[in-house]
Amino acid sequence: MRLKGAVYPQTDWPVVATTDTERLAQSLMRERDWERFQEYPEKDIGLTIEGLCRLRINVYRERGHICLVMRLIPLEVPTLDELEMPSVLKDISLRPQGLVLVTGPTGCGKSTTLAGMLNHINENRRAHIVSIEDPIEYVHRDKNCIVSQREVSIDTESFEDALKYCMRQNPDIILIGEMRDVSTFNVAMQSAETGHLVFSTVHTTSAAETMERILNMFQPHEREQISIRLSRSLQAIIAQALIPRKDTLGRVAALEIMVVTPTVRKYIEDERASEIDEAIEEGAHWGMQTKNQALLSLYSEGIISEEEAMFNAGNYTQMRQIIQRFDKEKVDAETAAAKAAAEQERRRRMAHAQRTQQQVVQPPQPAQPPGEGK
Repeated sequence: MRLKGAVYPQTDWPVVATTDTERLAQSLMRERDWERFQEYPEKDIGLTIEGLCRLRINVYRERGHICLVMRLIPLEVPTLDELEMPSVLKDISLRPQGLVLVTGPTGCGKSTTLAGMLNHINENRRAHIVSIEDPIEYVHRDKNCIVSQREVSIDTESFEDALKYCMRQNPDIILIGEMRDVSTFNVAMQSAETGHLVFSTVHTTSAAETMERILNMFQPHEREQISIRLSRSLQAIIAQALIPRKDTLGRVAALEIMVVTPTVRKYIEDERASEIDEAIEEGAHWGMQTKNQALLSLYSEGIISEEEAMFNAGNYTQMRQIIQRFDKEKVDAETAAAKAAAEQERRRRMAHAQRTQQQVVQPPQPAQPPGEGK
């Protein structure tokens, strides 16, 4: 089992035999899916256990044996506040149109972040949300929106077919489970250009890398046109990683957030992806932050350790310098606070001593005889 990102053996339960995994895998598939699995041994499955959770299951073969990986998904869609996400994600979720990409490696929580953003739309807009997933992970109930969730191989044959007919289903918001190829990206960008808000994921670790990955999908003679189209349709890139919490179970998301400001738009249009990091670093006013800034914030609040901050740093050398500077400033602030407290205590003691001395030196006043005075 994977706990806090690390895999641990479970010795309390019996070892699952090959026949067990094969029987389990077959029970999770329809007959035609099982037949196809014999020829193409890769299968994603979404399963709901009523009253408990959902499972995202991947079935595959390893040295001729059938194996299953199951990831737990809560039945209740978490809110952005429950996920401790920056408030700028709420603003991005309510944009009227454009393309929003959530990026990161497998297992970094992209689906959970997207689910939180869709849930925020579901609670604050009146619209039609169409999602195309393989498989469906979080199941959304209709709140203020109508949510149509389509699963590849069950509700549609492929991403391409679903996207082809999606425009005829009167959507306002479209979720595409993953940008897999040029055709998928073209349809997503076209949808964003025609007045829809489109969400999707890419397996990259930063905003700059995401831009390079997208442009490298196309032929050299197409890059200039794609850069112009992307600069006009892209709204934000959210690159995230999950970091183990310090001294407690669970993990916390460290987010690099790029909002497309006029400066960033110009960098995208001119294919100057290498300069995007600087714009993000200086874009706190717009809600932007680099990965290192996010890690420093978590470290300064005592949520993650220095070792985890360094291990997950986007720029190791810069992260080391940032932490050293922060630690020095923290020590200087603590020293200054201690000195101020000591000085305040010294002055209090001096004032107290002066009051005591005045009471001792001043002679007592004689009492007035009765009848005298006014």
